[in-house]
Amino acid sequence: MKFHLMQTGVIGRRHELEAGMAGQRPELYQRFLEEMKGYVQLADELGYESYCSPEHHLQIEGFEITNHPGMLGLFVGAHAKRLKAGLLGYVLPTHNPVRVAEEIATLDHMLQGRLIVGFTRGYHARWVDAYAAVRGVGATNVAHAKAKNDQDAANREIFEESVQIVKKAWENSTFSFKGKYWEYPPEGGSAGHPGYAEFGAGQDENGIVREIGIAPRPFQNPHPKVYGAFAYSMRTVDMWAREGGKQVVFANDLDFCEALWKRYTETAKKAGRDVAREDVGAWGGFLILTDSKEEAQALEAEHRWFWDKWFIPHGQQFPNVLIGTPDDISRQIEQAHDRLGFDECFLMFGQGHLEPERQNAELVRFAEEVAPRFATKDAAGAFV
Repeated sequence: MKFHLMQTGVIGRRHELEAGMAGQRPELYQRFLEEMKGYVQLADELGYESYCSPEHHLQIEGFEITNHPGMLGLFVGAHAKRLKAGLLGYVLPTHNPVRVAEEIATLDHMLQGRLIVGFTRGYHARWVDAYAAVRGVGATNVAHAKAKNDQDAANREIFEESVQIVKKAWENSTFSFKGKYWEYPPEGGSAGHPGYAEFGAGQDENGIVREIGIAPRPFQNPHPKVYGAFAYSMRTVDMWAREGGKQVVFANDLDFCEALWKRYTETAKKAGRDVAREDVGAWGGFLILTDSKEEAQALEAEHRWFWDKWFIPHGQQFPNVLIGTPDDISRQIEQAHDRLGFDECFLMFGQGHLEPERQNAELVRFAEEVAPRFATKDAAGAFV
């Protein structure tokens, strides 16, 4: 089994966040980068598979300072020898999808394949509204999805269209696309150039560009591994089943997870894809490893403060928590694995709002006392 680390991008401790505007304090961001570097180097040594970051912008409060997946991925790669960078993920309704495809392909070369990627829809209205790639497309959350309202529908449409474009750009030397939101090249084509005809492709006999292509193509063939981060809606499950993205699920309701695994498998089969259970999805949760019940309660309360103050009002649910001793956590993973059959586990941890010394000890103990129960190490030192 492979184990991935997932940071939330918190820039400060509780008292620093409570002081206000922590996201704009340069000394806190410098400390954030230094602490992140330490976690990356430790994870690299211990055998974790990847170090992952989400995408968020305009977070002046300091709760999520992860405002460029590509640059943070390059930062991870620069401080690790083996560890993969995880971009989980680009919020596609806020990007030109061809630009995303090109940026990821370029980073894939810079890291020589030490890269995994994910795509998300965006639930923070403040920044998704400000960054919307198509005018009028906004954020969505669980409430929008349950209501199946126009806002959720538009967000979903542009997200799914963008996934298709990114994959087309990765998998073809040149391509064209005409959808509801995007068209490449624009209607009527683009002005050509003699060099396109002599050295390239995509230009017709009249000197009009009819197809485009990114450069470079990805280092990994045909592209980096793609994850759907993070699946809670069955409609999203269906989309990833058709498109071939592996779900990342942080749910503690194993009946729901089992239904999700079943739905994905059935939809994939209808789309002509036979998918093994281990390729359907990855599972995980917030890691709180301790031998002390009192410390476990205190740490869970700290995580819940963070969640209650920030994520819950955004419509997010409190994630699954892997809490307790190494034996306790191993039982939780084993029970979920027996039901779902996954071969990858994602672990969120208290990066940013807890002290590094405490978090480092937790990551070491997990790698030494839990991971070996589910995995061995390959020649490069990674758990598999």
